[in-house]
Amino acid sequence: MCRTEGINLIYVKAEDLKVGMRLARPIYNKRGILLYGRNDKITRQGIESVKNFGLIVLYVLEPAEPLAPMSVEEMQSLYGLRAYAGNFGPQALREAVSYAHRWAYGRNPAFYDYEEIGGDCTNYASQCIYVGTGVMNYTPTFGWYYINSNDKSPSWTGVEFLRDFLVREERSAGPVAQETQDLSRARLGDVIQLRFSGDVFQHSPVVVQPNSDGDPAKILVAAHSADVDWRPLSTYDYQAYRVLHILGAFVP
Repeated sequence: MCRTEGINLIYVKAEDLKVGMRLARPIYNKRGILLYGRNDKITRQGIESVKNFGLIVLYVLEPAEPLAPMSVEEMQSLYGLRAYAGNFGPQALREAVSYAHRWAYGRNPAFYDYEEIGGDCTNYASQCIYVGTGVMNYTPTFGWYYINSNDKSPSWTGVEFLRDFLVREERSAGPVAQETQDLSRARLGDVIQLRFSGDVFQHSPVVVQPNSDGDPAKILVAAHSADVDWRPLSTYDYQAYRVLHILGAFVP
């Protein structure tokens, strides 16, 4: 057993694992399917599975250590972001933001307009993300895809569902994001979700001009419902926000 320097993680030999230890890193099988997530408590059966997989050491959390968000570096290591489609690079960003401007005050006829049935903001944000990453996930219910108005995933048009899909730990096809409260980390093409009232977030504007100081008055967004382009984030009367920083898209 050994503690990593500077953070309260412990790496443990498989033979020293104890029932109830909390995992600090997810475990996948050879097909990339998530078996155990971060913060899952290892069971006796889990210990036997780990040994059968041939894993030598695992990272676990200190007993009282809260689960911290993964850093970009950790996500790159875990998900293999270097293999992601374009890694949401400069050309992909330009295409996504160009699309955001092109359709900020219009509707792409390839997609249904949900303006009158709950709002079109997340449908629009999903379109922008898709233009930049080029990968959908056609898993029924839990994926991220649009085929037509009657055949789409909840995450394509639902604010909370989109967030849940983007920050998933499962190593599956589609875009991946890191959630942060630091507005200075918002980049072109990211989504800043807003909560105006209650307990759930209700809006998904797309960043078309970031600001390195994180000044909401200088961060400009585009959105549907209501339709806007180049709108300062500070002009929204929100109670809370969260930045979904798009890292790339995992290619199956």
